[in-house]
Amino acid sequence: MTDVARLAGVSQQTVSRVLNGHPYVQEQTRMRVLAAIEELGYRPNRVARTLVTGRSQLIGVVAQNTTLCGPSSLLAAFEQVAAHAGFVVTTHRANVLDRESITTALERHRDERVAGIVVIAPTTSAHDAVDTVPANVPLVMVDGDSRRTTASATVDQAAGAVAATRHLLEAGHRTVWHVSGPPDWFDSAGRIEGWRSALESAGAEVPPVVSADWSAAAGYRSGLMLARMPEVTAIFAANDHLALGILRAMSERGRRVPHDVSVVGFDDVPEAAYFIPPLTTVRPDFDAVARDALELLMAQIDGSSVAGMRRTSTPTLVARDSVRPPPG
Repeated sequence: MTDVARLAGVSQQTVSRVLNGHPYVQEQTRMRVLAAIEELGYRPNRVARTLVTGRSQLIGVVAQNTTLCGPSSLLAAFEQVAAHAGFVVTTHRANVLDRESITTALERHRDERVAGIVVIAPTTSAHDAVDTVPANVPLVMVDGDSRRTTASATVDQAAGAVAATRHLLEAGHRTVWHVSGPPDWFDSAGRIEGWRSALESAGAEVPPVVSADWSAAAGYRSGLMLARMPEVTAIFAANDHLALGILRAMSERGRRVPHDVSVVGFDDVPEAAYFIPPLTTVRPDFDAVARDALELLMAQIDGSSVAGMRRTSTPTLVARDSVRPPPG
């Protein structure tokens, strides 16, 4: 760092500020320091930094081994904001979100002496595992249970479901059917809650929930059943993969979307705009959730109490071509 400071003609403190992304550094100075870093091939020694500051620069993340859009997008967003803040993220993935797998992942992170842990596993069993972590370990749940005292950052699932359901009702549909995610996921429960409250507020009939998982195959099976019911003119799917399966089932059964049946999804996967028809969906702000999670974790690392604190990000509705007024 001394060599970088000498070459750039600045103080070591200024070099440190540039490395840590400090906002109050003039752009010209920042560019000069970055040029010196590049010329000298300088890389910060994180082990030495830990010894000097007494704080690890390593954050542990527990996540599911999945390609589902929501969890994978949240993990990618968190890795990005953590890196910008000068942290390195190490991730332990669980193939199954049960108590044993999550407990094992948490213990591995504690063995690595991470500065804090973020858990992206919004299920009941994950929370049961988190309860075993000592209170002095900085920890944040993403999309966690609001009834617990663990700090959490989350998408407002209920608000997103309300927006989706109201959009269909405002298009003229008398009611909206819901194909849900797995019952042990807090995301799924929140979306059911929002869907039901929107229907009840509008004085609309509340149909039975069609339970599924997060896959397109489950959406397809649910869609085949709903396609046989002529009274079904609007469907809110708990994620875009389910919606994709529903679109396929409706097409096979001669129910045109959106002419006969309107469909809304959740997550706004990158492919949603290219479905046939382009899918109306709910877009979570994964970047905002990641920033909230890091801020809550940093507060704990710095010694502040955030017990019971919950940061919530409101998603937005993205209207495309899969919704129109009901036939007739």
